[in-house]
Amino acid sequence: MVEWTPVLLALGILLGGVAGAAILTWWERRLLGFWQDRHGPNRIGPWGIGLVVADMIKLLLKDDWVPPFADRAVFIFAPTAIVVSMMMGFAVVPFAPDMQIVDLNIGLLFFLGMTSLAVYSVLLGGLASNNKYALLGGLRSASQMVSYEVFMGLSLMGVVMMSGSFSLVDIVAAQSDVWFCFSQVLGLLVFVVAGIAESHRLPFDLPEAEHELTAGFHTEYGGMKFAMFMLGEYLGLMLISCMIVTLFFGGWMGPDLLNEWLPPIIWFAIKIFFVINFFILLRAAIPRPRYDQLMSLGWKIMLPITLFNLVVTGGVLLWIEETV
Repeated sequence: MVEWTPVLLALGILLGGVAGAAILTWWERRLLGFWQDRHGPNRIGPWGIGLVVADMIKLLLKDDWVPPFADRAVFIFAPTAIVVSMMMGFAVVPFAPDMQIVDLNIGLLFFLGMTSLAVYSVLLGGLASNNKYALLGGLRSASQMVSYEVFMGLSLMGVVMMSGSFSLVDIVAAQSDVWFCFSQVLGLLVFVVAGIAESHRLPFDLPEAEHELTAGFHTEYGGMKFAMFMLGEYLGLMLISCMIVTLFFGGWMGPDLLNEWLPPIIWFAIKIFFVINFFILLRAAIPRPRYDQLMSLGWKIMLPITLFNLVVTGGVLLWIEETV
């Protein structure tokens, strides 16, 4: 049996994250084609799987160009920042018992901090490009991501109250009887919506709305720098999926009657697979809202729901403590 030392696991996450993001670009196109009754990638290799290699070759061979009017140092740093911050977020994810880089007693806060750093990448990318479309995309991204960070953090306080810990391992252990997706359904709803907005996936991809802002904050980017922005987006999708599974769907634990059938890491992977497919389905099914509608959704609907969930969860826990 392989002993998953932190260094070995970190290397596995690094390589697996990059490979997983590459495969997701193909899987998303295939799934969208299936749901929208069209072919999708089907030319290069079986089921179009060779498209992943073709995309990588194309991006590697493109000229690494920096606009003469851009701030060169910041322009180069911006796509690196989002990849690093997303990769750092995986450090506290418990994939299985004893399969975690580090078990911090503030693991949940560490995750929120790392995802918060991603906003600087898109903001700096838009600012350093010295392009009005890129700047507008960066400003949109900053306001969208900072706003939804508030709801993301508040939506998890019910989970923290019920588990009594910020450690992700303790949160998974607290779901040994009942997963938090049942008792914290409002928190799950808000966290999913905030996760989509944080990773600016469709339908909340307003920072890079092609119909309005060309490509938004990465308008001036191409080649490997553009690839790093896309890598950061798919890493964010995988990280949010891991956190949804960890916080609300029992982490590595399977259903009670089937828990012993498969290894914990397989249960974790199966759950992540379904969550990622759900995110892809949203892209196929829901149109993009206007920017003012997105911000109104956050402050007028998501915020009251999170506060209501906090009050109800706190009241129920106090009542249980009084009666016991």
